[in-house]
Amino acid sequence: MNDSAAKINRPLHWFAIATAIATFLLLGAGGLVTSHEAGMSVPDWPNSYGYNMFAFPPSKWVGGIFYEHTHRLWATVVGLMTTILAVWIFAKDFRKWMKWLGVAAFLGVIAQGVLGGLRVTMKMDDLGVVHGVVGQSFFVLICAIALFTGGLWQKISEQKLNVSRGLRNLVLATTVLIFLQLILGATMRGQHAGLAIPDFPTAYGKIWPDTSAQAVANYNAASKNPENITAFQINLQMVHRAMALTIFVFICVTAFFAWRKLGARDSFAKFAFFWFALIIVQITLGAATILTNKAADVATAHVLVGALSLAIGALGCIIAFRRSLRTATVENQNAAVIAFGNLAANK
Repeated sequence: MNDSAAKINRPLHWFAIATAIATFLLLGAGGLVTSHEAGMSVPDWPNSYGYNMFAFPPSKWVGGIFYEHTHRLWATVVGLMTTILAVWIFAKDFRKWMKWLGVAAFLGVIAQGVLGGLRVTMKMDDLGVVHGVVGQSFFVLICAIALFTGGLWQKISEQKLNVSRGLRNLVLATTVLIFLQLILGATMRGQHAGLAIPDFPTAYGKIWPDTSAQAVANYNAASKNPENITAFQINLQMVHRAMALTIFVFICVTAFFAWRKLGARDSFAKFAFFWFALIIVQITLGAATILTNKAADVATAHVLVGALSLAIGALGCIIAFRRSLRTATVENQNAAVIAFGNLAANK
């Protein structure tokens, strides 16, 4: 059964949307854990201080324990919702590739839970980075499932306006850059490099700061932070900033060409404009994270908008390639009909 002929299961679609929202909130809960440096506030897993996770007394939810424990509980809710979603897709969606996506979502949420548990039991910061990246990828997958189960996907499948190869590739390249940027951001959080540079848009008053041993020693002597920074942390944040500028330029170009080639009223052009607005918010939050000395709510909002930017880019790629594939298929079919008609006329 093809996409345009598939019957829309509205309850399934809305449940997929609810699962995507729950996953988004879970990313926020994880961001608060990191921002409050509460990742090891509960030292055991899957129990919480020896209690069954669900029987852990609320009176003990204090300080960092509150953020870590509520993160675990909400992760359980997302795991349950994902399991229901996967079973529902397997039972009711007749598209084989959708069944596989449901299986991938189920396996993904299990992997994410195991990574979170290993991060605690093995006390490895590097696993925290992997846990964050897998979480972002899982969110994109759930958003894609929400798209595929709704009526918008059928409308996209029926549209004939082509998205040029150059524009498609630009959206794809930008989305890959955003994914790499999220890996850099997760690495920065893992390496405690979020405040390695205290000013913005300059870096220690320069476009690119001096990272010699003497310069770093001077930075630490003048800093009010108790922990010393390293040249690696400074360079890591500078690469993150340079990547942010590159992504901004790419999205500006995407929005401009979408407007020029498709028109302001086209749905894909509107997507590009929204993406542009989102990246403005993301850069503003990145600057605010530094200027507010990494305030927990601001840093978490920065993480969430980054996740949303990645999801929008990934869905934009899917839409662009789907529309182009649909147009190419229709054009080939029309060409075949014309050729057959000419052949019949000649006979």
